[in-house]
Formats: sequence, structure tokens, C-alpha cells
Amino acid sequence: MGGPAIPPEGTPEGIPGGGEDEYRSVVFDESFVRAARLQESSARERLGDHAPAVRRRAPLHRGLSRQALVLVVLIAVAFGTAIYMGIRHPYQSAVATRPAEPLRMTVVPLAPIGKVPGATDPEDLYAHSPAAEFAIGAEGIPLPAARRTAHFSDSQVVAALTTAKDYLVRSSLYPEVIDGRDVRPVRIMLDSRQLEQFDQSFRHPVADGRHAPTGWLVRFDSTEAQLADRSIRVRGTLRVTETDAATLDVTADHTFVYAVRPAGAGAEAAASLLTVRRVLHFRMDRNDLRLHQAQLLGSSVQAGPLSCGVDAANHLHPLLAGRTAKPGGPPGTDPYTPDTPTSLCGSLARAAQPKI
Repeated sequence: MGGPAIPPEGTPEGIPGGGEDEYRSVVFDESFVRAARLQESSARERLGDHAPAVRRRAPLHRGLSRQALVLVVLIAVAFGTAIYMGIRHPYQSAVATRPAEPLRMTVVPLAPIGKVPGATDPEDLYAHSPAAEFAIGAEGIPLPAARRTAHFSDSQVVAALTTAKDYLVRSSLYPEVIDGRDVRPVRIMLDSRQLEQFDQSFRHPVADGRHAPTGWLVRFDSTEAQLADRSIRVRGTLRVTETDAATLDVTADHTFVYAVRPAGAGAEAAASLLTVRRVLHFRMDRNDLRLHQAQLLGSSVQAGPLSCGVDAANHLHPLLAGRTAKPGGPPGTDPYTPDTPTSLCGSLARAAQPKI
């Protein structure tokens, strides 16, 4: 039996090493094979008598192919578009070009019939008034059930209601706002496009239906009156509607009841009640919802007991316990002056006063 390298029938042709010896002279080493140039003859060359038997293959192109280059460009464009859309919300262009509407406001003083009732203990006043069942502070401004609209989610509707409530709390319940010490808590709640009108109202207050500070917030002259009790009574409602695909409107209708006494007086001085009803109309776009701000479009205020002849644009001047309304009606209205609002005044019903 032969070895593993010898076939069973023996070495062919009796030549040592078999038939491989005659080909040893043409065996190529690895370096020769790698250095060889690949060529193939074309049909025309193979048919020609004097043409070379082979033709040289075209060299391979190095670098990106055209298809790969197009793919890279498409990916870059898609990535840039995604970044652009993430930075610039599709609704911002419409919001940015829409100017904010100016706030239109009315402030109506309500004059009492006879003397203003008073009591040393503010709790007695509340207990014998229509505000006996009112909640205290922000608890009197509950949020209604929030339901999504055609273009706004549940969370966005809740955000709109919460923004309106926070504006009411800051503008009607903050002691530093009520006594006229600070307006910043209210200012930061407004859309930036309304800040010029807001600032103008406090720099140059005037009863023109647009620049009365008491249309933006509740405050009275701290040199005349002060809070006798910080437990302000509140009752009212909030209602939200979708104006269009870009905005939500919130209507707030609330009555605030304040116990007040003369400025600088102690607890022994008689207190009286000041009732203020505020109906506010807010508008919010998606940017406002994100920033927790609002546009205040309408403000209707009724406050009493006040005197009709006293200007209520800059401060409310509540009539204190035992006092009566000053004679005279509201300031005159000039029909020859454009855009001059009609001066209004009403009577405070006896039923709205405490039964003391």
C-alpha cells in the first residue's frame, strides 16, 4: 500500500513524482500571480489577424459612486429639515404675524343707597352678606372639567384654564397688588405684545377704555383703605372654547368680596365690604400656552360701594363703613371726541349689602 501522497495504482508513467515534474518550470509563485495584469480580448480583437490577443480592462473608479453621493445628499437634506422643523414650530409663523388685540375695558362704579353697613368683625359682615357661602381665595376659582377640542389636546385645554386662573389669583387676590405696591405678578402673565399697553396704563392712567389700571387688576388707594381680612371671598366660573385651529378663548366671570377698613386703623375700627365683579376674556395661542401667558382682550368690572363722581380708572375708592355716596353722577362724556367711552355708573342694590 502506498503512502498518503502516492496513488494506489502507483506513480504515473513511472516518473518519480508523477506528471508534476514536467510542469515544475511553469509553476508561479504568489508574488507573480498578484503582480499579473488581468486582461481580456474583445471580439473584434479576436477576429483581427494583427490585433493583439488581449485588451486591457478599464481601471476601477475609486471613491463614492453617483448613487451613494445622491443618498448622502438626501440624508443631509432630511436631517436639516428635521432640525429646522424642531426649532421653528409650524404654527409660529402665523402667530408671529398676528398682532395682539388691545384690551378693551369698562369700569362701572356702583353707588350705595344710604349708609354703608359696617362691623368690627369681618366674619360678621361675610356671614350676613350674599358672600356667606363663597369659598376663600383661590379655592373659589375651581377648574371645570377639561375636554379636548378639535385642534387642542386635554393637556393644552387644562393649560389654558390654569393660566386664566393664575391671572385671576395674581390680579385679584395678591395683597401687594391690591394695595398698589406691585404690578409685576400680573405683568409677567401677559403676552409680550400687550406689555406696551399695560405699561402705558400705569404710566398715564386714563378712563379711555384702554388705559385704566383697574381694568387690568383690582387695587384701591392704600392711603384711604386697607384690607381688614386677607381671607377674600370668591365665587365664579371659567369656560373655554376653541376660536380657531391656533387659539383658545377662556371667559372668566367671578365675584370677589373684600373686607376693608380705613388706612392705618386698628382692629377696633369698623370694616365694610367691597364687592368687585370681573368678567375677563382671555385668548391664548400655542406660544402663550407654552409660556404660561395670555392675551387679555376684554375686561368688564363692576365695583361697589363707590361714589359715581370719583374716578375709578387708576384706583378703586371704596366707601367705608357709615359713609354715603357723594352727590353727582359719573364724569361727563364728550360725543365730539372720537373713541371716548361712555362714562357709566350704577346703583348698588340693597340686597348686595350685609344685613347688619
